[in-house]
Amino acid sequence: MREKVVLAYSGGLDTSVAIKYFQEKYNMDVITVTVNIGQLEDLNEIAERAKALGAIKHYSIDALNEFAVNYIFPAIKANALYEGKYPLGTALGRPLIASKLVEVAEKEGANIVAHGSTGKGNDQVRFDVTIKALNPKLKIIAPVRDWNLSRDEEIEYVKKHNLPVEIKKSIYSIDQNLWGRSIESGPLEDPYSEPLPEVFQWTKPLDKTPDQPEYLELEFKGGVPIAVNGQEMDPVSLIQYVNKVAGEHGIGVIDHMEDRVVGIKSREVYEYPAATCIIEAHKDLEKLILTRHQLAFKSIVEQQWAWLVYSGLWVDPLRIDLQAFIDSTQRYVEGKVKLKLYKGGLRVVGRKSPYSLYNYALATYESKSIFDQRAAIGFINLWGLPSCLANSMSKEVKKEGIH
Repeated sequence: MREKVVLAYSGGLDTSVAIKYFQEKYNMDVITVTVNIGQLEDLNEIAERAKALGAIKHYSIDALNEFAVNYIFPAIKANALYEGKYPLGTALGRPLIASKLVEVAEKEGANIVAHGSTGKGNDQVRFDVTIKALNPKLKIIAPVRDWNLSRDEEIEYVKKHNLPVEIKKSIYSIDQNLWGRSIESGPLEDPYSEPLPEVFQWTKPLDKTPDQPEYLELEFKGGVPIAVNGQEMDPVSLIQYVNKVAGEHGIGVIDHMEDRVVGIKSREVYEYPAATCIIEAHKDLEKLILTRHQLAFKSIVEQQWAWLVYSGLWVDPLRIDLQAFIDSTQRYVEGKVKLKLYKGGLRVVGRKSPYSLYNYALATYESKSIFDQRAAIGFINLWGLPSCLANSMSKEVKKEGIH
């Protein structure tokens, strides 16, 4: 009986060549899996291409809602921005795809799984660690990495075998899902080169955005968005809607230098209209509801959470433990945040919550204030006592010439 390999299939050059390689070089049957998390490609076309290339079976798995609820929503609760910039779209999608690969492999009785990652990027880590954690008995093959294939060699292989694969002429490498869009390669590999307008599809150039601002009201419950402008939406529709509205105003472009897990610095250009709006609104709402101590400690947890997810450790116990803490902070994160969108600019202009810690009677400067200002004198004396004592001691030391 021929051995079976389950391949994460995107329909592109790398994984299409892999199908034939597995058949020709290794005499294996190939089962292909495409997981829909909002990518560019047409799933029906991908399925047809896989069959034309000789895959014995193809799985098209719709995981859009699962991606939104089980991956994006936890990221929103964590205000997840790797290195303060990247909202982790691709990083969130990879462990979900890896889990589906494992499910299909177990269902089909396959001992090998494969994916199209190279040896330079982060995705190889995200795929391999997740697969090994979920089923350590599975062997993992990444054809481009493991066989050291160059793009020229792959193109030559396609031509030699007359494979039904379209050789894309785009100079850019693009990955897209529901949460965002990443663009690499070509002129972008020069960190000083400004991205050309052609790289952006979700965000309009500023000179083509509306000349009037637009207001967007996001409503949260349990730390996640549930409605926009008073209209409740399912998670996928809500993210898609905010992506469209914010993108019309040129919001969500991210251009930064990123530290990859493998140690390489990489110039990354992203489009994240919805993520930019939703995370900013969520952070602002938390400031209204959580205490100073919760916010301070949660900011430390958020950085670690984002690093773990970025570096492929979604399944790590620490990420799961941190998630439990984050979830506990979201019990009362409920309310509405009003955003003003204009010419690429995003500003929170209002917020309210039934669990707000803001007390007008305490905060107001008017005569109706219930805050006893005289109480501040004793507080200041105690608060500054260590600083005052330390400075007094320092002066004495200098006076006496003691070093």
